[in-house]
Amino acid sequence: MTLHQHLPGPTAELWEWQLFGACRGAESEVFYHPEGERGRARLQRERRAKAICHTCPVLLECRRHALETQEPYGVWGGLGENERHALIRGI
Repeated sequence: MTLHQHLPGPTAELWEWQLFGACRGAESEVFYHPEGERGRARLQRERRAKAICHTCPVLLECRRHALETQEPYGVWGGLGENERHALIRGI
């Protein structure tokens, strides 16, 4: 008797949207805050990141991914950390 294992299929297509992101090739520091960043510096950095996001053809896919995986850090899909946390908590 042969034992067949059913392995999951390829999942690359689940992440394929990332290939089309406006952020592709951008400096990650724009999207992720350095330790201790606060106030005006953080607000300005997040605005730069969100400006890139709002030109992005995969903004909704990115946002959906960040919300579904509860991504804790960075700007994803035009939303900052606090904005995503509020949506996840239903506030």
